[in-house]
Amino acid sequence: MWDCNRVTRLEYRSGYSYFVGFDDGLSAVLDFAEYPNYGGVFAPLRSLEFFRQAHIEGGSIAWPNGADIAPETLYMKCEQAALSPAS
Repeated sequence: MWDCNRVTRLEYRSGYSYFVGFDDGLSAVLDFAEYPNYGGVFAPLRSLEFFRQAHIEGGSIAWPNGADIAPETLYMKCEQAALSPAS
């Protein structure tokens, strides 16, 4: 069984951004603005009030309606953000 890293910190920043931190120290501010456009379970995220209700669940992030993002996806996004030059 693959042992993936777990989200241990989640802090809202602004707009559709959260600071996401993992148990191994990797962290980044991630922009989730594209997720509400996916529709379906992610459609409620169009409301910033609802978007801000994200919480850590099962080592990843989730919202009250059951929407979640796989921890390996979040980890990959954090790795990419760490490699991107600062704006």
